[in-house]
Amino acid sequence: MIEELLPAGVATAETFDDPPGAELFDAEAAAIAKAVAKRRREFTSGRWCAHRAMRALGVEPVPLLRGERGAPQWPSGLVGSITHCAGYRGAAVGFSREVRSVGIDAEEHQPLPDGVLEVVSRPEEREHIAELTAREPGTRWDRVLFSCKESVYKTWYPVTGEWLGFEDAELEFGAGTFTARLHKSAGGLTGFTGRWMARDGLVLSAVALPE
Repeated sequence: MIEELLPAGVATAETFDDPPGAELFDAEAAAIAKAVAKRRREFTSGRWCAHRAMRALGVEPVPLLRGERGAPQWPSGLVGSITHCAGYRGAAVGFSREVRSVGIDAEEHQPLPDGVLEVVSRPEEREHIAELTAREPGTRWDRVLFSCKESVYKTWYPVTGEWLGFEDAELEFGAGTFTARLHKSAGGLTGFTGRWMARDGLVLSAVALPE
């Protein structure tokens, strides 16, 4: 599914469960050894996807350890993103000479918990979401907004190394697309364009920032 949202040249891999044969490099296993079982499964399956995506690019996989704020540390020359939610794990990887940064996110296609939309959105976004919901009530637009903001942040952070708050990006949606206008300046970035889909009980979103 996620490959439909990304340009050619970005390799992807996904799974809808935890592959029983998925294995980690020793350094990856050590990094997650003290986590609860659910987190270890998510981590293992996410890295399994990332290793497969690297191979699809013709790159031999290496341990992907967690850097600052938990983001995967990709080897020199690569950019990528990993995501997981109930029923989905996925990864996207590209060469940094072709893609400056990439961010992906997966969510269950369910309404956000009460009160969360007010925390993750700007007032004008809530008006936009209300209008979209009136037109297309079958789409959980609040969850779509949340997912797309996660993809925006995952694209932003590797370029800038700075925090981006939910209020720092203002999103507007089209048919399977979105634009994000940034209210914070860093790394020469003023906004992003991305794509999203809601299918089979999932919301997926992706941003690929060209080099």
